[in-house]
Amino acid sequence: MHAVRNIRLCTKDCICLFVCPTGATDTETGQIDASKCLDGCRLCVDACPSHAIFLLPDNYAPQKKKSETTIQSLRELARSKAKQENLAIKIANETKDPIVKQLANTLARSTRILQEDLYRESGFMLPQDTITKDFLKEQLENNTDKDFPKEAVKRLLELL
Repeated sequence: MHAVRNIRLCTKDCICLFVCPTGATDTETGQIDASKCLDGCRLCVDACPSHAIFLLPDNYAPQKKKSETTIQSLRELARSKAKQENLAIKIANETKDPIVKQLANTLARSTRILQEDLYRESGFMLPQDTITKDFLKEQLENNTDKDFPKEAVKRLLELL
């Protein structure tokens, strides 16, 4: 494990400089030199008043293989999120209320991100993959957003 600093959270209190036994911290650049960082030391992590420093593992465990049932469930959930996104877009396009419009657009973006994550979790979404083609076809059929690039998606499907 080694320490990492989130520069957005750092308030430059610089306590990390004083507690680091190896001088791995550098507040000028915001970087922590992983090669100098002692494995699991935590002194800078515990001393940081803004909680800008945290530990990251040097190696991550390999991703576990998912069962076919899990993969199918993830894909079905992703399809339902696509429908929710389209409903939110439709509400945003049809409402006159600016607050409802903003909320619906936010919901549409949120469900899109979740949908993409679910598809990635169910297997890599490679361009030549049937998941990608199905996703694009579903978007063509159901997406009512006036800014949705339908012609580009049609062309992409032809190329795939």
